Amino acid sequence: MKTIVPIFLIFLFLNTAAAQNAYRVKNYNIDKSSLAIEGYDPVAYFVSKKGIEGKKDISLSREGITYHFSSAQNRDLFKANPSKYEPQFGGWCAYAMGENGEKVSVDPQTFKILDGKLYLFYNKFFNNTLKEWNKNENALKQKAEQNWTKFK
Repeated sequence: MKTIVPIFLIFLFLNTAAAQNAYRVKNYNIDKSSLAIEGYDPVAYFVSKKGIEGKKDISLSREGITYHFSSAQNRDLFKANPSKYEPQFGGWCAYAMGENGEKVSVDPQTFKILDGKLYLFYNKFFNNTLKEWNKNENALKQKAEQNWTKFK
């Protein structure tokens, strides 16, 4: 009886982890290889204040999502506190998530750090959604957070 309980707990943990990975892979903005932010370094937005492409040989996978980093130091910072550096709303456009609850691709060079969190935005064909976000940031942020819950 004593060995059944630990085995059950291990099984429960593995099932929970697998479910979390499946959720993330299904709902996050990743490519077919599970790469996030088109290979951009999520930590660089914070430490360098700009979007920097990561390197394939400096990568880390977290719960089914792969990130590339421009340096081993950035990878280590991410590893120590991934929730600090991962983009909000699964890496989808924050404006679109707030405006209508849609998953819209982003331009990794168009971003904003707000309250210590990374927000990414669509910026193509003369449509920079960061500009619209800035006009009504508080309401859009609140609505985006609410809309994102439907994907959980």
